[in-house]
Amino acid sequence: MQEADVAVVGAGAAGLSLAHRLSGHVPGVCTPSVVLVGAPPGPLRPPRRTWCFWESGRSRFEAAVAADWRCLRVHPPSGQPVTADISPLRYKMIRSADFEELVARDLEHSPNVRRLEAVVETVEEIVGGARVVFRTADGETDVLRARWVFDSRPLESLPAARTTLLQHFHGWFVRTARPAFDRTTAQLMDFRTPQPAHGLSFGYVLPTSHHEALVEYTEFSPTALTRSGYEAAVRHYAEDVLRLGDTDVVATETGVIPMTDGRMPRQVGDCVFRIGAAGGATRPSTGYTFAGLQRQTRYVASALRRGRHPLPPPAHSARSRAMDAVLLRALDSGRVDGPELFSRLFERVPMKRLLRFLDGRTRLVEDLSIGCRTPVRPMLRSAVELPGLPLRPFDGP
Repeated sequence: MQEADVAVVGAGAAGLSLAHRLSGHVPGVCTPSVVLVGAPPGPLRPPRRTWCFWESGRSRFEAAVAADWRCLRVHPPSGQPVTADISPLRYKMIRSADFEELVARDLEHSPNVRRLEAVVETVEEIVGGARVVFRTADGETDVLRARWVFDSRPLESLPAARTTLLQHFHGWFVRTARPAFDRTTAQLMDFRTPQPAHGLSFGYVLPTSHHEALVEYTEFSPTALTRSGYEAAVRHYAEDVLRLGDTDVVATETGVIPMTDGRMPRQVGDCVFRIGAAGGATRPSTGYTFAGLQRQTRYVASALRRGRHPLPPPAHSARSRAMDAVLLRALDSGRVDGPELFSRLFERVPMKRLLRFLDGRTRLVEDLSIGCRTPVRPMLRSAVELPGLPLRPFDGP
Protein backbone atom coordinates (compact mmCIF):
# COMPACT_ATOMS: atom_id res chain seq x y z
CA MET A 1 0.00 0.00 0.00
CA GLN A 2 1.16 3.51 -0.85
CA GLU A 3 0.19 6.66 1.05
CA ALA A 4 -0.13 10.39 0.34
CA ASP A 5 -1.98 13.41 1.64
CA VAL A 6 -3.57 14.03 -1.76
CA ALA A 7 -4.34 11.73 -4.68
CA VAL A 8 -5.10 13.38 -8.02
CA VAL A 9 -6.74 10.92 -10.41
CA GLY A 10 -6.45 11.71 -14.10
CA ALA A 11 -3.68 13.61 -15.89
CA GLY A 12 -5.71 15.82 -18.20
CA ALA A 13 -5.90 19.59 -17.91
CA ALA A 14 -7.56 19.59 -14.47
CA GLY A 15 -5.40 16.93 -12.87
CA LEU A 16 -2.17 18.42 -14.21
CA SER A 17 -3.22 21.92 -13.15
CA LEU A 18 -3.98 20.88 -9.58
CA ALA A 19 -0.76 18.88 -9.24
CA HIS A 20 1.22 21.84 -10.61
CA ARG A 21 -0.41 24.25 -8.14
CA LEU A 22 0.38 21.91 -5.23
CA SER A 23 4.00 21.35 -6.25
CA GLY A 24 6.85 22.88 -4.32
CA HIS A 25 7.20 24.38 -0.88
CA VAL A 26 5.54 27.68 0.03
CA PRO A 27 6.96 29.28 3.19
CA GLY A 28 4.55 29.46 6.10
CA VAL A 29 1.92 27.05 4.72
CA CYS A 30 1.41 23.30 4.56
CA THR A 31 3.14 21.31 1.84
CA PRO A 32 1.00 18.20 1.22
CA SER A 33 2.42 15.06 -0.36
CA VAL A 34 0.73 14.42 -3.71
CA VAL A 35 0.45 11.45 -6.05
CA LEU A 36 -0.80 12.17 -9.58
CA VAL A 37 -2.22 9.01 -11.14
CA GLY A 38 -2.35 9.12 -14.94
CA ALA A 39 -3.38 6.42 -17.37
CA PRO A 40 -0.68 4.63 -19.41
CA PRO A 41 -0.55 5.09 -23.19
CA GLY A 42 -3.80 3.88 -24.72
CA PRO A 43 -7.49 4.69 -25.00
CA LEU A 44 -7.82 5.98 -21.42
CA ARG A 45 -5.39 8.82 -22.01
CA PRO A 46 -6.95 12.17 -22.95
CA PRO A 47 -6.68 12.83 -26.71
CA ARG A 48 -4.63 15.74 -28.00
CA ARG A 49 -6.67 18.92 -27.60
CA THR A 50 -6.52 22.68 -28.02
CA TRP A 51 -7.73 24.81 -25.11
CA CYS A 52 -8.65 28.47 -25.46
CA PHE A 53 -9.47 31.20 -22.95
CA TRP A 54 -9.13 34.95 -22.55
CA GLU A 55 -7.36 36.98 -19.90
CA SER A 56 -5.26 40.09 -19.41
CA GLY A 57 -1.61 39.80 -18.49
CA ARG A 58 0.35 36.58 -18.16
CA SER A 59 -0.98 33.31 -16.79
CA ARG A 60 0.62 30.60 -14.67
CA PHE A 61 1.01 28.50 -17.82
CA GLU A 62 2.09 31.29 -20.17
CA ALA A 63 5.08 29.30 -21.40
CA ALA A 64 2.65 26.80 -22.97
CA VAL A 65 0.63 29.44 -24.88
CA ALA A 66 1.10 28.66 -28.57
CA ALA A 67 -0.52 31.88 -29.86
CA ASP A 68 -2.72 34.75 -28.77
CA TRP A 69 -4.87 37.40 -30.44
CA ARG A 70 -6.04 40.87 -29.46
CA CYS A 71 -8.80 41.00 -32.10
CA LEU A 72 -11.81 38.71 -32.45
CA ARG A 73 -14.23 38.45 -35.37
CA VAL A 74 -17.77 37.10 -35.63
CA HIS A 75 -19.28 36.62 -39.09
CA PRO A 76 -23.10 36.48 -39.39
CA PRO A 77 -24.74 34.20 -41.99
CA SER A 78 -24.77 37.18 -44.39
CA GLY A 79 -23.53 40.74 -44.31
CA GLN A 80 -20.44 42.25 -42.78
CA PRO A 81 -18.47 40.67 -39.92
CA VAL A 82 -18.07 42.26 -36.49
CA THR A 83 -14.43 42.72 -35.49
CA ALA A 84 -13.28 44.12 -32.15
CA ASP A 85 -10.04 44.80 -30.32
CA ILE A 86 -10.40 43.18 -26.88
CA SER A 87 -7.30 44.76 -25.31
CA PRO A 88 -6.13 44.49 -22.58
CA LEU A 89 -7.56 40.98 -22.92
CA ARG A 90 -5.91 38.41 -25.12
CA TYR A 91 -7.57 35.32 -26.58
CA LYS A 92 -5.05 32.55 -25.92
CA MET A 93 -4.52 29.06 -27.29
CA ILE A 94 -2.73 26.23 -25.49
CA ARG A 95 -2.13 22.88 -27.16
CA SER A 96 -2.36 19.99 -24.72
CA ALA A 97 1.02 18.53 -25.74
CA ASP A 98 2.78 21.80 -24.86
CA PHE A 99 0.85 22.03 -21.57
CA GLU A 100 1.74 18.47 -20.62
CA GLU A 101 5.41 19.08 -21.43
CA LEU A 102 5.52 22.24 -19.31
CA VAL A 103 3.85 20.61 -16.30
CA ALA A 104 5.93 17.43 -16.58
CA ARG A 105 9.14 19.45 -16.62
CA ASP A 106 8.14 21.34 -13.47
CA LEU A 107 6.83 18.27 -11.61
CA GLU A 108 10.04 16.39 -12.33
CA HIS A 109 11.81 18.70 -9.87
CA SER A 110 9.00 18.90 -7.32
CA PRO A 111 9.90 17.53 -3.85
CA ASN A 112 6.31 16.70 -2.91
CA VAL A 113 4.55 15.53 -6.10
CA ARG A 114 5.05 12.04 -7.47
CA ARG A 115 3.63 10.73 -10.74
CA LEU A 116 2.21 7.23 -11.08
CA GLU A 117 1.23 5.60 -14.38
CA ALA A 118 -1.66 3.24 -13.74
CA VAL A 119 -5.33 2.51 -14.47
CA VAL A 120 -7.57 3.43 -11.54
CA GLU A 121 -10.19 0.76 -10.96
CA THR A 122 -12.04 2.06 -7.89
CA VAL A 123 -12.03 4.93 -5.43
CA GLU A 124 -13.42 3.84 -2.06
CA GLU A 125 -14.20 5.86 1.06
CA ILE A 126 -12.52 4.68 4.28
CA VAL A 127 -12.24 6.13 7.77
CA GLY A 128 -10.18 9.32 7.53
CA GLY A 129 -9.75 9.31 3.77
CA ALA A 130 -10.08 7.12 0.69
CA ARG A 131 -8.49 4.14 -1.05
CA VAL A 132 -7.54 4.34 -4.71
CA VAL A 133 -7.26 0.85 -6.16
CA PHE A 134 -5.19 0.79 -9.34
CA ARG A 135 -3.60 -1.58 -11.82
CA THR A 136 -0.06 -0.97 -13.03
CA ALA A 137 1.22 -1.47 -16.57
CA ASP A 138 2.51 -4.95 -15.66
CA GLY A 139 -0.96 -5.99 -14.47
CA GLU A 140 -0.36 -5.86 -10.73
CA THR A 141 -2.99 -4.39 -8.43
CA ASP A 142 -2.01 -1.97 -5.68
CA VAL A 143 -3.66 0.54 -3.36
CA LEU A 144 -3.00 4.22 -2.70
CA ARG A 145 -4.40 5.59 0.55
CA ALA A 146 -4.95 9.36 0.69
CA ARG A 147 -6.59 11.89 2.98
CA TRP A 148 -8.16 13.65 -0.02
CA VAL A 149 -8.89 12.41 -3.56
CA PHE A 150 -9.60 14.68 -6.56
CA ASP A 151 -10.95 12.77 -9.55
CA SER A 152 -10.78 14.47 -12.95
CA ARG A 153 -11.67 11.47 -15.13
CA PRO A 154 -14.62 11.90 -17.52
CA LEU A 155 -17.98 10.82 -16.14
CA GLU A 156 -19.26 7.44 -17.32
CA SER A 157 -22.66 9.05 -17.90
CA LEU A 158 -24.02 12.58 -17.73
CA PRO A 159 -26.40 13.59 -14.94
CA ALA A 160 -30.10 13.84 -15.74
CA ALA A 161 -30.99 17.26 -17.11
CA ARG A 162 -33.80 19.28 -18.61
CA THR A 163 -31.66 20.07 -21.66
CA THR A 164 -28.51 18.43 -22.98
CA LEU A 165 -26.86 19.37 -26.26
CA LEU A 166 -23.43 18.46 -27.56
CA GLN A 167 -20.78 20.85 -28.76
CA HIS A 168 -18.90 18.64 -31.20
CA PHE A 169 -16.15 19.72 -33.55
CA HIS A 170 -13.49 18.64 -36.00
CA GLY A 171 -10.54 20.81 -36.92
CA TRP A 172 -7.64 20.88 -39.34
CA PHE A 173 -4.26 22.41 -38.59
CA VAL A 174 -3.49 23.68 -42.08
CA ARG A 175 -0.64 25.22 -44.05
CA THR A 176 -1.63 27.19 -47.14
CA ALA A 177 0.37 27.95 -50.27
CA ARG A 178 -0.69 31.60 -50.25
CA PRO A 179 -0.90 34.01 -47.27
CA ALA A 180 -4.55 33.31 -46.44
CA PHE A 181 -4.85 34.45 -42.81
CA ASP A 182 -4.76 37.64 -40.78
CA ARG A 183 -2.40 36.71 -37.96
CA THR A 184 -3.76 39.40 -35.63
CA THR A 185 -7.40 38.25 -35.64
CA ALA A 186 -9.12 35.06 -34.49
CA GLN A 187 -12.42 34.09 -36.10
CA LEU A 188 -14.54 33.22 -33.07
CA MET A 189 -17.76 32.33 -34.89
CA ASP A 190 -18.40 32.21 -38.63
CA PHE A 191 -22.03 31.32 -39.36
CA ARG A 192 -21.54 31.01 -43.13
CA THR A 193 -21.84 27.24 -42.74
CA PRO A 194 -24.82 25.01 -43.63
CA GLN A 195 -27.05 24.92 -40.55
CA PRO A 196 -28.26 21.59 -39.13
CA ALA A 197 -31.97 20.89 -38.83
CA HIS A 198 -31.67 20.96 -35.03
CA GLY A 199 -29.13 23.29 -33.42
CA LEU A 200 -26.51 25.51 -35.05
CA SER A 201 -23.07 25.34 -36.63
CA PHE A 202 -20.19 27.72 -37.24
CA GLY A 203 -16.59 27.88 -38.41
CA TYR A 204 -13.69 28.77 -36.17
CA VAL A 205 -10.25 29.99 -37.28
CA LEU A 206 -7.16 30.49 -35.10
CA PRO A 207 -4.29 31.74 -37.31
CA THR A 208 -0.74 31.21 -36.06
CA SER A 209 0.89 32.81 -39.13
CA HIS A 210 -0.20 34.17 -42.50
CA HIS A 211 0.05 30.61 -43.85
CA GLU A 212 -0.96 28.46 -40.85
CA ALA A 213 -4.09 28.13 -38.75
CA LEU A 214 -6.47 25.83 -36.93
CA VAL A 215 -9.61 25.71 -39.09
CA GLU A 216 -12.51 24.05 -37.33
CA TYR A 217 -16.14 23.13 -37.90
CA THR A 218 -18.29 23.23 -34.73
CA GLU A 219 -21.88 22.18 -34.19
CA PHE A 220 -24.30 22.50 -31.27
CA SER A 221 -26.81 19.66 -31.67
CA PRO A 222 -28.13 16.51 -29.93
CA THR A 223 -25.92 14.05 -31.82
CA ALA A 224 -22.39 13.89 -33.17
CA LEU A 225 -21.51 13.41 -36.84
CA THR A 226 -19.76 10.52 -38.53
CA ARG A 227 -16.08 10.82 -39.38
CA SER A 228 -16.90 11.38 -43.03
CA GLY A 229 -19.49 13.97 -42.05
CA TYR A 230 -16.92 15.99 -40.12
CA GLU A 231 -14.39 15.78 -42.94
CA ALA A 232 -16.97 17.00 -45.45
CA ALA A 233 -18.02 19.88 -43.19
CA VAL A 234 -14.47 21.11 -42.59
CA ARG A 235 -13.57 20.72 -46.26
CA HIS A 236 -16.61 22.76 -47.28
CA TYR A 237 -15.71 25.51 -44.81
CA ALA A 238 -12.04 25.61 -45.82
CA GLU A 239 -12.56 25.38 -49.57
CA ASP A 240 -15.96 26.97 -50.29
CA VAL A 241 -16.29 29.57 -47.52
CA LEU A 242 -12.71 30.57 -46.71
CA ARG A 243 -11.41 29.73 -50.20
CA LEU A 244 -7.97 28.82 -48.88
CA GLY A 245 -6.71 27.31 -52.14
CA ASP A 246 -3.86 24.79 -52.05
CA THR A 247 -3.75 23.52 -48.49
CA ASP A 248 -1.88 20.86 -46.55
CA VAL A 249 -3.52 19.35 -43.46
CA VAL A 250 -0.69 18.74 -40.98
CA ALA A 251 -2.78 17.56 -38.00
CA THR A 252 -6.40 17.21 -36.87
CA GLU A 253 -8.42 17.36 -33.66
CA THR A 254 -11.90 16.11 -32.80
CA GLY A 255 -13.93 16.51 -29.63
CA VAL A 256 -17.32 16.38 -27.99
CA ILE A 257 -18.25 18.67 -25.08
CA PRO A 258 -21.58 18.22 -23.25
CA MET A 259 -23.66 21.40 -22.91
CA THR A 260 -26.10 20.56 -20.13
CA ASP A 261 -28.06 22.16 -17.31
CA GLY A 262 -27.64 18.96 -15.28
CA ARG A 263 -25.76 19.33 -12.00
CA MET A 264 -22.24 17.92 -12.09
CA PRO A 265 -21.39 16.51 -8.64
CA ARG A 266 -18.39 18.27 -7.08
CA GLN A 267 -18.35 16.02 -4.01
CA VAL A 268 -18.98 12.28 -4.19
CA GLY A 269 -17.81 11.34 -0.68
CA ASP A 270 -16.54 12.92 2.51
CA CYS A 271 -13.01 13.00 1.11
CA VAL A 272 -13.57 12.48 -2.63
CA PHE A 273 -14.20 15.34 -5.06
CA ARG A 274 -14.52 15.87 -8.79
CA ILE A 275 -12.66 18.60 -10.66
CA GLY A 276 -12.51 19.78 -14.26
CA ALA A 277 -15.33 19.05 -16.70
CA ALA A 278 -16.51 16.20 -14.44
CA GLY A 279 -16.86 18.72 -11.62
CA GLY A 280 -18.78 21.35 -13.56
CA ALA A 281 -15.90 23.47 -14.90
CA THR A 282 -17.44 23.64 -18.39
CA ARG A 283 -19.60 26.71 -19.09
CA PRO A 284 -22.85 25.10 -20.33
CA SER A 285 -23.64 27.76 -22.93
CA THR A 286 -20.21 27.88 -24.60
CA GLY A 287 -18.23 24.74 -23.81
CA TYR A 288 -15.24 26.74 -22.51
CA THR A 289 -13.62 24.78 -19.68
CA PHE A 290 -9.97 25.80 -19.18
CA ALA A 291 -10.63 29.04 -17.29
CA GLY A 292 -13.23 27.38 -15.07
CA LEU A 293 -10.96 24.53 -14.04
CA GLN A 294 -8.19 27.02 -13.24
CA ARG A 295 -10.54 28.76 -10.81
CA GLN A 296 -11.36 25.40 -9.24
CA THR A 297 -7.80 24.16 -8.89
CA ARG A 298 -6.53 27.53 -7.63
CA TYR A 299 -9.07 27.43 -4.80
CA VAL A 300 -8.43 23.78 -3.95
CA ALA A 301 -4.65 24.22 -3.81
CA SER A 302 -5.00 27.27 -1.57
CA ALA A 303 -7.42 25.45 0.76
CA LEU A 304 -5.15 22.41 1.09
CA ARG A 305 -2.08 24.51 1.84
CA ARG A 306 -3.98 26.39 4.55
CA GLY A 307 -5.56 23.33 6.11
CA ARG A 308 -9.11 24.20 5.07
CA HIS A 309 -11.78 21.89 3.68
CA PRO A 310 -10.97 21.61 -0.05
CA LEU A 311 -14.44 21.30 -1.61
CA PRO A 312 -14.03 22.75 -5.13
CA PRO A 313 -16.25 25.81 -5.56
CA PRO A 314 -18.76 26.08 -8.41
CA ALA A 315 -16.80 27.22 -11.46
CA HIS A 316 -19.77 29.35 -12.54
CA SER A 317 -22.26 31.34 -10.48
CA ALA A 318 -25.85 30.25 -9.91
CA ARG A 319 -27.05 33.20 -11.99
CA SER A 320 -24.78 32.24 -14.87
CA ARG A 321 -25.98 28.65 -14.78
CA ALA A 322 -29.61 29.78 -14.71
CA MET A 323 -29.12 31.99 -17.76
CA ASP A 324 -27.32 29.16 -19.54
CA ALA A 325 -30.25 26.83 -18.83
CA VAL A 326 -32.63 29.29 -20.47
CA LEU A 327 -30.40 29.63 -23.53
CA LEU A 328 -29.98 25.87 -23.91
CA ARG A 329 -33.75 25.38 -23.69
CA ALA A 330 -34.41 28.12 -26.23
CA LEU A 331 -31.92 26.59 -28.67
CA ASP A 332 -33.08 23.01 -28.14
CA SER A 333 -36.75 23.90 -28.55
CA GLY A 334 -36.05 25.75 -31.81
CA ARG A 335 -37.66 28.94 -30.49
CA VAL A 336 -34.60 30.98 -31.34
CA ASP A 337 -32.38 30.95 -34.38
CA GLY A 338 -28.88 30.32 -33.01
CA PRO A 339 -26.82 32.14 -35.66
CA GLU A 340 -29.17 35.13 -35.54
CA LEU A 341 -29.07 35.26 -31.72
CA PHE A 342 -25.27 35.15 -31.42
CA SER A 343 -24.74 37.50 -34.35
CA ARG A 344 -27.15 40.00 -32.81
CA LEU A 345 -25.36 39.85 -29.45
CA PHE A 346 -21.95 40.52 -30.96
CA GLU A 347 -23.35 43.33 -33.11
CA ARG A 348 -25.15 45.09 -30.24
CA VAL A 349 -23.01 44.40 -27.18
CA PRO A 350 -19.36 45.50 -26.86
CA MET A 351 -17.23 42.40 -27.21
CA LYS A 352 -15.24 42.97 -24.03
CA ARG A 353 -18.49 43.15 -22.08
CA LEU A 354 -19.70 39.92 -23.67
CA LEU A 355 -16.47 38.20 -22.68
CA ARG A 356 -16.87 39.42 -19.10
CA PHE A 357 -20.45 38.10 -19.22
CA LEU A 358 -19.23 34.70 -20.39
CA ASP A 359 -16.75 34.70 -17.50
CA GLY A 360 -19.56 35.49 -15.05
CA ARG A 361 -18.02 38.83 -14.12
CA THR A 362 -20.83 41.16 -15.10
CA ARG A 363 -23.28 42.78 -12.68
CA LEU A 364 -26.99 41.98 -12.67
CA VAL A 365 -27.85 45.21 -14.50
CA GLU A 366 -25.36 44.30 -17.25
CA ASP A 367 -26.82 40.80 -17.51
CA LEU A 368 -30.31 42.26 -17.94
CA SER A 369 -29.02 44.66 -20.57
CA ILE A 370 -27.45 41.78 -22.51
CA GLY A 371 -30.64 39.74 -22.14
CA CYS A 372 -32.62 42.56 -23.77
CA ARG A 373 -30.46 42.13 -26.88
CA THR A 374 -31.77 38.58 -27.34
CA PRO A 375 -35.22 37.58 -28.70
CA VAL A 376 -37.01 38.46 -25.47
CA ARG A 377 -40.32 36.60 -25.85
CA PRO A 378 -38.86 33.20 -26.78
CA MET A 379 -36.29 33.52 -24.01
CA LEU A 380 -38.94 34.45 -21.43
CA ARG A 381 -41.13 31.55 -22.53
CA SER A 382 -38.18 29.19 -22.10
CA ALA A 383 -37.43 30.61 -18.65
CA VAL A 384 -41.04 30.24 -17.49
CA GLU A 385 -41.35 26.60 -18.55
CA LEU A 386 -38.00 25.42 -17.14
CA PRO A 387 -39.16 24.73 -13.56
CA GLY A 388 -41.84 22.35 -14.81
CA LEU A 389 -39.63 20.32 -17.12
CA PRO A 390 -38.60 16.83 -15.98
CA LEU A 391 -34.99 15.76 -15.58
CA ARG A 392 -34.15 13.18 -18.24
CA PRO A 393 -31.10 10.94 -18.60
CA PHE A 394 -28.89 11.47 -21.64
CA ASP A 395 -28.35 8.42 -23.81
CA GLY A 396 -25.03 9.61 -25.23
CA PRO A 397 -23.81 11.07 -28.51
